[in-house]
Amino acid sequence: MAVHTVTAGQRLLDTARLLESNLGIQVVFTKAPDIFNAGVDEFISGLGGASLPWAQVPHQVFDLALAASLGSIHEIHAPLAVMPHGAGFNKLVPARDGARAEDRAPYGLDAQRLMRDGAVLPAAIILPHEIELGRLARTCPQALPVAAVVGDSSHDLLVASLPHRDLYRQALKVGPGQKLVVVTSTWGQQSLFGRHSDLLPRLLAELPREEFRVAVLFHPNVWFGHGIWQVRAWLADELRNGLSLIPPDVDWRAVLAAADWIIGDHGSVTLYGAVTGKPVMLAGFPNADVDPASGLAKLAAVAPRVSRRGSLRAQLDRAAKEMRPDRYQAVTELITSEPGRFDQNMRRLIYRLLGLRRPEHVHVTPAVPAPRLAA
Repeated sequence: MAVHTVTAGQRLLDTARLLESNLGIQVVFTKAPDIFNAGVDEFISGLGGASLPWAQVPHQVFDLALAASLGSIHEIHAPLAVMPHGAGFNKLVPARDGARAEDRAPYGLDAQRLMRDGAVLPAAIILPHEIELGRLARTCPQALPVAAVVGDSSHDLLVASLPHRDLYRQALKVGPGQKLVVVTSTWGQQSLFGRHSDLLPRLLAELPREEFRVAVLFHPNVWFGHGIWQVRAWLADELRNGLSLIPPDVDWRAVLAAADWIIGDHGSVTLYGAVTGKPVMLAGFPNADVDPASGLAKLAAVAPRVSRRGSLRAQLDRAAKEMRPDRYQAVTELITSEPGRFDQNMRRLIYRLLGLRRPEHVHVTPAVPAPRLAA
């Protein structure tokens, strides 16, 4: 397991659990080179798994390698399976001068990272949706023979967790009759937290505490890029005023399952929020960085925007009133074309790459653990 970032590591764990109970497989984790790999050492240490310094990786041969990012993968000597670390391939590679959106490849499907010296690096490219095959054919047709439409682990785990909504709400200290507003922010200057830092204090000031709880979910790059202490320091006033802060090691899917509203930006967590059937609202969305053909762009076309003017409670009420069961159906259908089948498809692929016979016992997608709040 090549762990480039904490986000990638969290996604890899969805696949690592598919190898449970097999005494013939040893899993080893390594911290792969990445400019955003702060926190990875602590992440791997917290797992209690066997680990290997990256400096030793190029000098050893493995039976299989898995990664959820593409940096330095040419140094790995093993059949390599790569997967997205978020909800599919929504972000475009950084723009060159004068480049149009339609000329920019989705990050993770671009030939620059999938190939080296004219050869495709991965033995398998994990795709969540069959529509990605067409996008890959345009951006890196040489990689089509190794593409595998497997599905989306976060989608399936979130769906499996929705029936446990009451348990998650109890863990988040949402009282009877209270409503939970979940605010989620990705990282960077264009993120919700980067551009709309006034949203959290506004929500806490305008929403009565006896009726509402406000919780915030940050991308791991926010926590580990700035430091856990710094994030707490920035939010000191909001924490004193009742903000629920979700630690970076808590499974965010449980928090989404507990929500009554989800307010987000162009991060993957916002897109997964559409799976819950609850109103999703946007506070900041840099259209230039999002692939117009992606599910995230489709969400931006139908989700209401949070206005800096007017009552936030009125905006929440309006979003709830206008919410229809099929409002985000076209969006969620773009997340995966294999709903509920990631585990069986990925398990089959892993054992094929390993050259091993799959265990015969039936694997059931579990609900994620209950969340907890930062002290």
